[in-house]
Amino acid sequence: MRADLPRRRAALTPRRRAAVTLALATTLLATAFAPAGDPTDGADPVSVPRPVAAYDFEHPVPGDYARERDRGLSGTTLDLVNGGAQARVRDDERRGHVLRTRQVSPTVRGNDDWKAGVYGPQGVPTLGAFNGARQATVMGWFKMTADNPAPNSGTADPDDRYNAIGLAGILSGTSQGHDVRALLELITVDGEMKVVALGRRLDGGSSQTFAADADWRDILPPDTWVSLAATFDFDKGTMALYRDARPLPGRYVVPGDPWAVDGPPEPDTASPTDPRGVKIGGSYPQNTQEGNPCDCRMDDLTFFDRALTPAEIRSQYRRTGG
Repeated sequence: MRADLPRRRAALTPRRRAAVTLALATTLLATAFAPAGDPTDGADPVSVPRPVAAYDFEHPVPGDYARERDRGLSGTTLDLVNGGAQARVRDDERRGHVLRTRQVSPTVRGNDDWKAGVYGPQGVPTLGAFNGARQATVMGWFKMTADNPAPNSGTADPDDRYNAIGLAGILSGTSQGHDVRALLELITVDGEMKVVALGRRLDGGSSQTFAADADWRDILPPDTWVSLAATFDFDKGTMALYRDARPLPGRYVVPGDPWAVDGPPEPDTASPTDPRGVKIGGSYPQNTQEGNPCDCRMDDLTFFDRALTPAEIRSQYRRTGG
């Protein structure tokens, strides 16, 4: 059989030889650039829908570096509040620029905290995908860089600290810059700071909180990049948290039916209003007040109008650097 091999190769026409070479090269390239498999399950990556809004802090608005272009579907431009262009910083562990948020004057009541967001008192029309939405996901990379939670600059007590650390969220349709429709944050639950998903289905209605069981300092250790995601299903009345694409065990904080999803009509959706914006690294993106600042770095923040599946969370995690 081996004696026949050279003769068979010689029988290939130039066109067929070129086709075989091209096919081999294509296979090698596809293998080289295929995403690494998830060590937890070895499953092939799945496609993820394009987010409503996405920010990688590599795309300043031309001529206005204090604003960031949206890489998602909505085109919702983000304001880098107070920090402006200086809020884009380099980080040795992430490619390109990341967002830096921080408290500037811990002992002074004012409006100089570095945060990001957008606010519209009549709603932000570009965020209309969350108008009457049945689901949502908030996801991104976060790195704690200082002694959080920050001192409360709104009180005279030097030992008083905020009871929350702002990460990222979508405001409700009647928000004053603090109330949210879907939020990934740290808040105090029964006297302990917890990583939470906090959702409000109805404008002006009650919120529900899903709090991770683990100590927040184990979930977000100092000077360590961590991927966090929070999913919200307003129709089913459920939420979930993920750290580095793995589910975080937790519990619902508010008993009963705070989202008022029991009974007709169906399906249950968020209020039919455009969100008043997005808040990142603290409350009040319109810069009228300080609240819950985060001394953090953030990157690849994404906002989806549906609850991503665990497989989609893993795929997005890998795509953004996991």
